[in-house]
Amino acid sequence: MRRLLVIIVLCFQMSVVFSQTQYTHDVYFNTDEFIVPKTEENRLLLFISKLKNIEIESVVIYGFCDDVGADSYNLVLSQQRADAIKNIFSNNEISETLIRNVDGKGEILLKIINEKDILKIRGLNRKAEIIVTEKIPEVKEVVVKKDTVKNPTIPEQIKGNLAVGDKILFKNILFKTGYSTVLSKSKKTLEEIAKALVERDDIYFTIQGHVCCTKYTRDAVDKRTKKRNLSVARAKYVYDYFAKKGVAKNRMRFVGMRRRFPLGGDPQLDRRVEIVITYVADNTK
Repeated sequence: MRRLLVIIVLCFQMSVVFSQTQYTHDVYFNTDEFIVPKTEENRLLLFISKLKNIEIESVVIYGFCDDVGADSYNLVLSQQRADAIKNIFSNNEISETLIRNVDGKGEILLKIINEKDILKIRGLNRKAEIIVTEKIPEVKEVVVKKDTVKNPTIPEQIKGNLAVGDKILFKNILFKTGYSTVLSKSKKTLEEIAKALVERDDIYFTIQGHVCCTKYTRDAVDKRTKKRNLSVARAKYVYDYFAKKGVAKNRMRFVGMRRRFPLGGDPQLDRRVEIVITYVADNTK
């Protein structure tokens, strides 16, 4: 009976593994180069853009060379190619914590396709392979307690007791990957926040914009403008929206925080804005 149970458990585990979805992409390089050609970079960016709506379990990147050149040279070059792909992922808000393996494999086997032209085969072997595995959602039992304290909404926080230095995270205001515009599902919440700020005209605040996953605490690139100021652009987007809805501009300022303050967990939560209270007027006078 125990042996049968073990077999059943193993079968269940195997079914979980095979149910994971994988997305693959190849990037091709010029001879003896590890800089990604522009056309290949555009193809890669299109591939990355298609990943924005999935939850990623892991990203694996393998670099390869053709069969020409010494083994030691090919190992270095293939690693450089893999690293070049990793940098593009990082600069387009794919968290480095998701990139589990970046490995240069050296030369790849010459005869891997039904092609007689050796030059064509070698061209196809100068590449990096990318494998993105989608995360399987965890099924958790939710226990609802009658005495659970309701978490206040952002408008409720704005209307509550606030002091200088208090920070309000706009946790439901999510941004498109690489852009300063919010997701459509966030617009209603943003409108409710703006309404609360119009009514609560005694507070002054700074809007802080954040980005996810770009290297060395630099700001990410705004894909619309091609400028490396995405955290500032996100803060300004919210600033302009509030001003349009009637919040006085002299009550607000905006600033980009780059990626210096990650929250941890899901990378999309780092594509965020929050406000810090800088002044509360005394209305008792």
